Amino acid sequence: MNTSAQHHDAEGARLGMWLFLLSELLLFGGLFVLFAVYLQRYPDQFIAGGKQLSLAFGAGNTALLLTSSLTVALALEALRRNRYRLCQWLLGSTIGAALWFLVNKGLEWHAKFEHDLYPGSVTLRQAPPGHDTFFGLYYLTTGLHGLHVIIGGVILAWVLCLVRQGRITGTSPTILENSALYWHLVDVIWIFIFPLYYLLL
Repeated sequence: MNTSAQHHDAEGARLGMWLFLLSELLLFGGLFVLFAVYLQRYPDQFIAGGKQLSLAFGAGNTALLLTSSLTVALALEALRRNRYRLCQWLLGSTIGAALWFLVNKGLEWHAKFEHDLYPGSVTLRQAPPGHDTFFGLYYLTTGLHGLHVIIGGVILAWVLCLVRQGRITGTSPTILENSALYWHLVDVIWIFIFPLYYLLL
């Protein structure tokens, strides 16, 4: 394949990724609009629900995702400079942060289930209207985001394997570029989720 064809393929891949990311933003944007609508309807119940979330887990996961966005950006820069071992180490760090995030989220969900705070639970059925709506949206939004973290982690693990095999190099970084864009999207979405749910006062 000549250089011109490779250039057009890379541009096409980038355009496709941006269109995909736009569709993802519309998906989560719809959930945020839904949250805002119900917040107007049940402000007291939503504030009470937010106080029952763990700020420590939320803040910790925010720090993890911000750090992972930095490491994946540095991994891309290392690849462009042909520093492959550093690139692999940084990608491994990003994947490690993703796993840590998921463990934290699992522990947080487990604690909520132990306190009978999940859709359909006795506690929420007996709570004032709106309380169950808050937790329904909480599980839907953070669950969907968690699924995106899993997908992003799997993609980055695949990219790490390709870098180790020499199939992604500094002259052909498009796959890592697009993977990093996806990971930054996962980070940006969480930046909206954290204040909406955890800092609701």
